[in-house]
Amino acid sequence: MDGGTYNYRLFARNDFSAFWALFTDNLINLIVLAGVCQFVFNMPAEIVFGRILPGAAVAIMAGVGAYTVLAKRAAQRHGRDVTALPYGISTPVMFVYLFGVIGPIYWSTNDATLAWQVGIGAGFMGGIVAGLGAIVGPWLKRVTPRAGMLGTLCGIALVFIGTVPLATVFEDPFVGFASMIIILWGLVGRFRLPFNIPAGLLALIVGTVVALGMGKASISFEGVGFYPPVPYFGDLIAGIQYLFANPELFLVLVPVQIYNFIETMNNVESAEAAGDHYPVATCQVTDGVGTMIGAIFGSPFPTTAYIGHPAYKRMGAHTGYIIAVGLVIPFAAFFGLLAFLNNLIPVAAAAPVLVFVALSLITNTAHSVKTEHMAAVTIAMMPHVSSFLVTKWGSLMGALGATGVEGLPRLGDEALTAALLQQGAHFEGHLALSQGAILTGLIWGAIVASVIDGRFRNAGGFALAACGMSLVGIIHSASLHWPSLSGVSMGYLIAAAFLFVYPYFHKEDALVNDNLPTDEPQPTPGE
Repeated sequence: MDGGTYNYRLFARNDFSAFWALFTDNLINLIVLAGVCQFVFNMPAEIVFGRILPGAAVAIMAGVGAYTVLAKRAAQRHGRDVTALPYGISTPVMFVYLFGVIGPIYWSTNDATLAWQVGIGAGFMGGIVAGLGAIVGPWLKRVTPRAGMLGTLCGIALVFIGTVPLATVFEDPFVGFASMIIILWGLVGRFRLPFNIPAGLLALIVGTVVALGMGKASISFEGVGFYPPVPYFGDLIAGIQYLFANPELFLVLVPVQIYNFIETMNNVESAEAAGDHYPVATCQVTDGVGTMIGAIFGSPFPTTAYIGHPAYKRMGAHTGYIIAVGLVIPFAAFFGLLAFLNNLIPVAAAAPVLVFVALSLITNTAHSVKTEHMAAVTIAMMPHVSSFLVTKWGSLMGALGATGVEGLPRLGDEALTAALLQQGAHFEGHLALSQGAILTGLIWGAIVASVIDGRFRNAGGFALAACGMSLVGIIHSASLHWPSLSGVSMGYLIAAAFLFVYPYFHKEDALVNDNLPTDEPQPTPGE
């Protein structure tokens, strides 16, 4: 339907509730990155609050503007209301930039300013890589089963967006439970609250009040001031020059930006599964350009279309919720209010909102894929569990070192790996699965879904692509490298050969899946 005359209202009543959920999501990211930069990398407040946060705010404003236009066009094209794609700092990529780019520079030079310069240089170059994803994005979307794309997002949602915040709730149960029960009542159960107060807002208020009463939150105006956004071309050029002088940093940069544009593609598919259709290539370019704009104004951190569109769709949001975030976050960043909120709002009060986003994404996926494809969704989630385990094992080793334990072997040491295996902890396998987890999950989800549907050539193509990526270290490796055969790459090659060749030597009637629903057309054997 061409709904060019359709009157789409940007703002709806439900945008108010959705705003608090998306605002909390962005707020947590900004608070975390500010804390790590200031207290781990010893960056002065002038850089953290005066450059990084205003730069991130400018990037968010740019992306919100683009996604507002896309939502309005989609509503007019289809002649119905749509929910705009949520947008903000990419959470997984943020941590990679913190500890894979900025951290190593700071630890090797003890120069916080240089670390920031290299960070914005990496952000700018990464934005170019992310934008180039638009070249292959539409084709990837056509050949990748929905179960693969959504399944790998469900893995991220289950582990990092759901489980980690839920653990935060249980670490501070008085605050966390007070917020959690309100989120469950108002957002998950969708029951009304007094005076129709948005559940996200009430959860933050109640959690903060409880924390203030227990002395776990404070009212502090330290860091409040005026921090206007300013372009930093000189610092950006210095950072890019350092990157080209030390090209090994690109081994971190390129794979993670490939992850970023794949994440955008998956999130667009998630929105489509919820009923809203957006052009994947345009979204990938938007995320890349937004990241580049943020880098010019001082933020190293990539932006992306967020996971969680189905949650905001379920809440009945239009576009007003992202517009409000695109106004409030910059206002808070430009006037240093993020530092004030960092002291005021406890993490346990905000964490239940993220748990809700995880629940909504997984639930929506279960409703938007064929029942038979839930096996594909499940296997796509598994690499993220391995990623979580490896991350926490590393945290454990770091904690042991910080407490003064001497003579610790490094994680990956041969003797330690053997000892872990004896205790049932399969470190090598989990490490391989964790490296490039989003791509690994997508690939295995696509293979399983394609096999279920009898699309053997499609499954073989994904196995062959995985072989090529593992040869050069995009997946199952800590960094890019020259092509090198490994057991994993040979395993993918064998799987691809089987999927391409075996169907030709098998009876055609044995290649039809009798378990597919009768109302769906059977695929052509070997497709």
